[in-house]
Amino acid sequence: MLKKVLLGFSFVFMVFGILLVVNMNIKNDNKKSVHKKELMVIGINNDLILVDNNDCLYSFTMDELNLDLGDSIVLEYIGDINDKNILSYKKIENIGNGRSLFRDYEKQAYGKLSELSLEEKIGQLVLARYPEEDKLATSYKYKLGGYVFFAKDFKNKSKEEVIRMIKNLDKHSSIPLLIAVDEEGGKVVRVSSNPLLVATPFKSSKELYRLGGLSLIEEDTIIKSNVLNSLGINLNLAPVVDVSIDSNDYMYERALGEDAKVTTEYAKTVIKASLGSGVSYVLKHFPGYGNNIDTHTGTSYDSRSYESILKNDILPFKGGIESSAEAIMISHNVVSSIDPSNPASISFSIHNILRDDLEFGGIIITDSLDMKAISKIDNVNVKAVLSLNNLIITTDYEKFIDDIKTAINNGVISENLIDRLVLRNLEWKYYKGLM
Repeated sequence: MLKKVLLGFSFVFMVFGILLVVNMNIKNDNKKSVHKKELMVIGINNDLILVDNNDCLYSFTMDELNLDLGDSIVLEYIGDINDKNILSYKKIENIGNGRSLFRDYEKQAYGKLSELSLEEKIGQLVLARYPEEDKLATSYKYKLGGYVFFAKDFKNKSKEEVIRMIKNLDKHSSIPLLIAVDEEGGKVVRVSSNPLLVATPFKSSKELYRLGGLSLIEEDTIIKSNVLNSLGINLNLAPVVDVSIDSNDYMYERALGEDAKVTTEYAKTVIKASLGSGVSYVLKHFPGYGNNIDTHTGTSYDSRSYESILKNDILPFKGGIESSAEAIMISHNVVSSIDPSNPASISFSIHNILRDDLEFGGIIITDSLDMKAISKIDNVNVKAVLSLNNLIITTDYEKFIDDIKTAINNGVISENLIDRLVLRNLEWKYYKGLM
């Protein structure tokens, strides 16, 4: 009997050993096999910065490739795509425009894009803080993509006054504007902080869930969307889908306060309830805020493992994307396990997870570049564009536009990159029914 048992174990170990060897051989074969990828040079910032037709980003030392800004190539490489694994490349005529969620509107968007000057195209990348009255007229000439409003902009205004304020902006723009607020509910309310607009401020997601679960959150989203739409607001920088269950976390008060599974269902609920309302919702803050400090006040370093983030924080974003989320906001946290050198908002690696792994074809929005976690970074405006953010939230839109124009004139950024980013923004505006 013992002999049979030992023989049985020997057989199992032998099979396991064979499978292990086969698996290693398959992996080795994959490393040895030759891959091809189409890439376009979109920037030269010490290194060449290239993008593929799925909007994933790569950086190569300039010594390795004899390429100029705007060149498109087919690259042959072995294993992972990096400087050391390149076998050869050849130039090609053009490259695809990426995996756009709004590609059905590409033709109309391209027609509008062809009418714009360079300065106007750069302006379409800007979601500007609504300026003070004395600076409002200056903003009109830049053809900005849209404006973000805060509570003080609505204070003591009637519904008619708010509608008139927003219509005045549209009157001065030949391209319909994105009109955005952070109407999260609870701690962050911009519109419903004014009792003349909403009798009672919208409740936080946490309180809604406690009172009535996801069904009450669905109902609240529909009501909220109707209120915003009636005022002329078409973009809500919410919901917060960061997973936070510790009351000591900075983001806890703004988050649902439940685990990843429940937060994922929350993300799906809000997105599905908002579809067709005239108001687009923005999942934030990718790749998940975790227990990090307030990036309004300083640099925040996220030391969690990538495995932890993947199994928890990214799940609500994945669920939201599967439910047709149109836009995602990127945080300014430095996520050490993914990119220890850059805030997420200007990190190639973070954007590649969103575009490639999650196959997100919508709009990527930076958190505000006015925050202290990022505002002091050299060439931050240029880096935000080179990272393929579609919309940049900023107060100093004039500096942003000047910085990008200078980078193009100096051969740091390709105008093709601007066209690529703006094309998707215009597609989105057609998709939303604004154009």
